[in-house]
Amino acid sequence: MRINENTVLRGKKVTLVPYSPAHVPRYHEWMQSEELQRLTASEPLSLQQEYEMQRSWRDDADKCTFIVLDTERWSEQARGDEECMVGDVNLFLTDTEDPTLGEIEIMIAEPSYRGRGFGKEATLMMMSYGVTDLGITKFEAKIGQENEASICMFKKLHFKEVSVNSVFQEVTLRLDVGDQERQWLLDQTKHVKKKSYIEEKLPAGQPVFLLPLPSEQDSSLLQRSLSALVAQSVLY
Repeated sequence: MRINENTVLRGKKVTLVPYSPAHVPRYHEWMQSEELQRLTASEPLSLQQEYEMQRSWRDDADKCTFIVLDTERWSEQARGDEECMVGDVNLFLTDTEDPTLGEIEIMIAEPSYRGRGFGKEATLMMMSYGVTDLGITKFEAKIGQENEASICMFKKLHFKEVSVNSVFQEVTLRLDVGDQERQWLLDQTKHVKKKSYIEEKLPAGQPVFLLPLPSEQDSSLLQRSLSALVAQSVLY
């Protein structure tokens, strides 16, 4: 989904940034873990396949992905995103009959960051973004039965268990966002700052220069020039 390709959500513990090619090598390392493959019901991919998956998730209109960074580490300008990555959070808008339903997934891949509130804040931030920017009014989370920590976290975020699939050993939890839940969610994330990813990655004090779009006349001249160049290259 391209709607968030220049969006940064900065919280107290975590910062959410759009999933870019620069993040793929670290993400690929994570997904070699058999534990993460089991918890996320994922198959191992080659690095090339991981790059293709990143492009797909960026372009598909039914997937919204953020990489979860450690805010404190990322605030140090000398550090790149990949040094601060701790996981990812996703929203899938795959119900064509109900575009207001989003399936949410959270993965804290770095073991040292689990159980410290990073997953909770990242989930709340993604939910708030889904409600305010994507029009989501209902959330679902599908979690493996063995992942008790994740199930417990979602229940603390007001999700209710609605079904258990014994075949896939999966629990489905749901949250309907009415007026009261919406206000609670906005209160939980009122500290979050929404910023431009491009501007955040620039060194402090460096201005952003935007090139003006070409006029119709300029575009026409450029097209004629390119056509002339092509014609000349054919002659040679």
